[in-house]
Amino acid sequence: MNRVDFNSLVSNMKNQTVERPNKASSGALSGHAAGEPFEKKVYHKLKEKYPSKIFKQYEYLNDLYLKNPKHITTEQRYALFNSPTALFLLSRGDKATKEWTPTSIFEEKQNDTADILFYENGFYDIIDVKTRNKSKDAQPPNIISAYKLARMCAVMIDNEEYDNINIDYVEVDWIEQGDNLKCTDAHHGDLFKANPDTLYINWAAAMQVQFHVSNLDQSWKGSREEWARHYLKMFVTSADARCQKMREQYVLPFLKYIKEYNISTETKIQESTSLRYESERLLEVAKKAVEIAISEDEDSALQYIKEQNAYNDIKRSEHVQYSIEPRQLDMAAE
Repeated sequence: MNRVDFNSLVSNMKNQTVERPNKASSGALSGHAAGEPFEKKVYHKLKEKYPSKIFKQYEYLNDLYLKNPKHITTEQRYALFNSPTALFLLSRGDKATKEWTPTSIFEEKQNDTADILFYENGFYDIIDVKTRNKSKDAQPPNIISAYKLARMCAVMIDNEEYDNINIDYVEVDWIEQGDNLKCTDAHHGDLFKANPDTLYINWAAAMQVQFHVSNLDQSWKGSREEWARHYLKMFVTSADARCQKMREQYVLPFLKYIKEYNISTETKIQESTSLRYESERLLEVAKKAVEIAISEDEDSALQYIKEQNAYNDIKRSEHVQYSIEPRQLDMAAE
């Protein structure tokens, strides 16, 4: 359950205006230039509503370290988070944390995970603001690194930490209006309510998850742990397919032109890949045969194997730890 009233925020943002960043030149606006004044507008509205709980990411880190002056080592400062997931997402890294001092505090960085951070009693809500020029058709923006998200899921699972962090996105749709930019609509999306299967990873754009917040799926009904595991399954499947495609498209066609490789080397690589997939197939056939033997009978199991053209291969396979012979199917089931 969100502790931030995003419905109210979205409603209040509609028809808000900000000064055009480069109104003097009337030049084209970059996405970051247009987004910055609206991000500040969102920040100030949330700060008015939750004055002691809303921070910029760098503000939170400075406040945390300033309030704990005796924590001077990197390890001591990391321990202040009491949340491995929040630490992973919000810390500035070992070197920056070690070098932080009250006279050399953090400043805002464009690549901070959180544009805005809501913090209350150990609960962290990372809020990212995205803006969209409605007068132009543009591809969905970069949201977060798919790899970083995968690592976050792993941290959550390793530490069984599911209820103290949320990631929310606010989209501000705008048009130009003289020397101002006007918000015509606003939207909110909760990352953990999006079915992971609907998230698009643009591998060519630094592995970024991309979406328009207004189009973000919000149909997920499972638990946070289920979300994390489902995302990791999607990420690994997508990464594996990408690796295969990269090898087939960008490696194999050119091996024959490299002196260090010869035809036999290329053939061995291709054969090795083929054998791996075949061994995985045979293992699945063997497992299924055991299930059939248990639920039906041995003859049906053997017939299933023969239909899969795998009988002789399974008997020879070093990857299967049992031989599918009629007398031994019961042993395999055990």
